[in-house]
Amino acid sequence: MSLLILFGLGLLLLAWLVGEPRLVERRRRRLRERPFPSAWRRILARRVPYFRTLPADLQLQLKQHIQVFLAEKPFVGCRGLVVTDEMRVTIAAQACLLILNRRSDYFPKLRQILVYPGAFVVDRVQLDGAGVMQEQRQALSGESWSQGQVILSWEDVLDGAAVIDDGRNVVIHEFAHQLDQEAGHANGAPLLGRRERYAHWSQVLRAEFDALAQRALAQQPSLISDYGATDPAEFFAVVSEVFFEQPQRLAAEHPALYRELAGFYRVDPASW
Repeated sequence: MSLLILFGLGLLLLAWLVGEPRLVERRRRRLRERPFPSAWRRILARRVPYFRTLPADLQLQLKQHIQVFLAEKPFVGCRGLVVTDEMRVTIAAQACLLILNRRSDYFPKLRQILVYPGAFVVDRVQLDGAGVMQEQRQALSGESWSQGQVILSWEDVLDGAAVIDDGRNVVIHEFAHQLDQEAGHANGAPLLGRRERYAHWSQVLRAEFDALAQRALAQQPSLISDYGATDPAEFFAVVSEVFFEQPQRLAAEHPALYRELAGFYRVDPASW
């Protein structure tokens, strides 16, 4: 009898594993088919000017992604902040830019978005110049944790959304980290699909990372922020900001890097 029970439980588990993805996709399809709320459309017009630059088909796709994202991802206000639809839609619109034209599971490891009114303070243990571990306090505008949280400063979210061509966008930055973390620990090599793509990706991004590190060391100006020279994970997040916000300059000054990012994100913002 116990073997029969175990066999039956195994069949039930198998049925769930096979059927669950279909149920999820069916629910998401229904969400995407719903009319986009007019109040949300007004938020996009007021808070996300980048939306107007998108081709019509990508505008529609982005609105559909927003509907799924907001149905699945909980938002938590921190330090007394009350989360509003304006916050949720503004953040979701920028996050979902990263999954346009891509087969996406909507940031599958992300369990919640924590929103602070402004910069938030974290404690970090770092090695100083003398080789001694020191605890330091840092004020941050955003973070992405592999445990399933993205933390954002609402003030910085608004600043990043308002100026669409300065190459600085905290939501794009942190959600690029989420894509990177889908493969495990963030290392600048997100899931690329085909195995053969990794060699060329690594070659191009490593060369660009090393060149940025040299420019930063020499204090030379660069389109790409020196913060990208911190490590490969930060480099990927930083160049993702530039890819979406300053695509023409990136394509002109770093064509191989632009092509790699365009292949990964499956969009060509330089043509918008």
